[in-house]
Amino acid sequence: MIKLDIISDPICPWCFIGKSYLDRALEKHPDHPFTIEWHPFQLNPEMPSEGMDRRAYLEGKFGGKDGALKAYTPVVEHAKTAGLEINFDDIQRTPNTLDAHRLIHWAGIESKQTLVKSALFKAYFTDGRDIGDKDVLAEIAGECGMDKMVVGHLLKSDADVDDIRQRDTHARERGVSGVPCFIIDNQHVLSGAQPPELWGNVIEEIMGQLEDQPNDAAEE
Repeated sequence: MIKLDIISDPICPWCFIGKSYLDRALEKHPDHPFTIEWHPFQLNPEMPSEGMDRRAYLEGKFGGKDGALKAYTPVVEHAKTAGLEINFDDIQRTPNTLDAHRLIHWAGIESKQTLVKSALFKAYFTDGRDIGDKDVLAEIAGECGMDKMVVGHLLKSDADVDDIRQRDTHARERGVSGVPCFIIDNQHVLSGAQPPELWGNVIEEIMGQLEDQPNDAAEE
């Protein structure tokens, strides 16, 4: 199997779109060689723990309402292409995602990372839920088959806070400045929401290389 590390933030719309494109390619290649692991990256590491009003955040980040609309026009277009439902009008707050990344980390221990990541994307972009709220995160964990009470207890503690921050810092030190970022076999990097066709080509190339390996070994 080939490791596919994905660095992302659950409030990044391009990460949501990028995952959808990857999912589409994986569905067409059910025998794909990837083992997927998700890694933390906070778009807004200095965000207050309680988050902030989304409109104020967007207008502050993009220099006003017109700048925000201009920045999100391609997001809306690509979301439609990906068949995703994004309800920006329902998103009231931009959260701090540290706790969401802790949940994703714990989900990995139970082999539920991708399931939880998908649930977080849907909760935020489709349902307009505040994924910075500890109670909401515990509910999402329960919906994904994790122990809601245990997760709720962990979220009220500082468990793995330092680890998530260190991993975020490590990603930046490695040169990651935007997400999604896909690292294949710890060697090849793909940045941004790549189309399903590109992923299909990557998967087929890797599978071809893996099929050739036994023959090479036999010849040696």
